[in-house]
Amino acid sequence: MSAPRRAWIPPAWAPYLFVAPFFALFAVFGLFPLLFSLWLAFQSWEPTGGLGAMHWVGLDNFAFAIGDEWFWKGLWNTLWLSVMSGVPQHLVALPLAAFIDRRVRRGRDWVVGAYFLPYITSTVAVAILFASFFSTDYGLVNTTLQRLAGISGIDWLNRPEFIKPAIAMVVFWRFLGFNLVLYLAAIQTIPRDLYEAAALDGATPWRQFLHITLPSLKPMIFFGVTLSVIGGLQLFEEPFVLTNGRGGSDQAGMTAAMYLYRMAFDFNDFGGASAMSWLLFLVVLGMTWLTHRLLKPSE
Repeated sequence: MSAPRRAWIPPAWAPYLFVAPFFALFAVFGLFPLLFSLWLAFQSWEPTGGLGAMHWVGLDNFAFAIGDEWFWKGLWNTLWLSVMSGVPQHLVALPLAAFIDRRVRRGRDWVVGAYFLPYITSTVAVAILFASFFSTDYGLVNTTLQRLAGISGIDWLNRPEFIKPAIAMVVFWRFLGFNLVLYLAAIQTIPRDLYEAAALDGATPWRQFLHITLPSLKPMIFFGVTLSVIGGLQLFEEPFVLTNGRGGSDQAGMTAAMYLYRMAFDFNDFGGASAMSWLLFLVVLGMTWLTHRLLKPSE
């Protein structure tokens, strides 16, 4: 009987080899771009000159970004859109999830799937669709307003006062279903005995929602709001497509992510764009910390 063959790879190495592809891909496509952008934030670089064209400028890029009024305008637009599209998502998704859980029995999966569909649809396709909805002359939105309220001729995507509300409506519509699925999944984990006991004590559905559903959903609300804050502050695709990549009239639809994109690829200032991206990261970090302080689940 032949002796057992010696393993080519020691068994102790096997787990590390299995996870090695992930770490290799993460290092190349995640960690390296992150560190390179941090290095680039302290450089002045003309990309056409190659890597040898870099020269150290210290904190000049950060000073330029902090003093750039357009960066602050983009950041203000981003915060406005984040709040005006994010808050309604949760105010609607929470009671809607509770209603579906309590009232919808047949076809619940189809109803939830219909709400979730916009989230998995191509962002560009959604933005192009809504661009036609907001058309001044033949758009569905203006046609509806004309028939219901006699309001007509709103130029949604060219007048500064209407650009941000139009973008906020698109973002709200796209992410409502995502939050609905989160809350519905969390509601279904709440013990039904609590609702039955409350009903026996004479609690109305509204009081059950306030005193059972909402307290039980606090961890999920914290999670969902945190995702909305992070996603809202990085908003890019919807305003980019709806404003043809230019931010619209008076840059009313230009977000911080759009502006740093233009700084890099339109104005070839990759150092300034990198500095702005790290400042935006600090804003996201600060807003996430604030969200944690305000909505931290009970220990």
